[in-house]
Amino acid sequence: MNSFSDFFLLLVWAFVFTCYLIVLFQILVDIFRDHDLSGWWKAVWVIFLIIVPILSALIYVIARGSGMAERHLVAQGRSQHPEAYVPPPVISMANPADQIASAKTLLDQGAITQAEFDQLKQKAMA
Repeated sequence: MNSFSDFFLLLVWAFVFTCYLIVLFQILVDIFRDHDLSGWWKAVWVIFLIIVPILSALIYVIARGSGMAERHLVAQGRSQHPEAYVPPPVISMANPADQIASAKTLLDQGAITQAEFDQLKQKAMA
């Protein structure tokens, strides 16, 4: 019975340690994602996370936790208004003639060079 309790305790501590590592990495990402925080303050937070990890992580989440979600949303490219996000259109061209015509339009507009046009034409013909 003692070996099962040891195994269970090890399992619990492994879970707690994994959760702590996830929180720690989220804090580190947030520290370096924050543009309002100067480099010295970033260094201070990292040093405290190394010296007193659990206490400094708890203080960071309490003191700066409200901005973590906002910085996470901004980093994902979505603002506070997710309905403003419009995914790029999916262009599906079934036949090579449409692909070549599209590449010719891009060439005429100056968006691609002649070499790129030739490469796209060869790709469409293949």
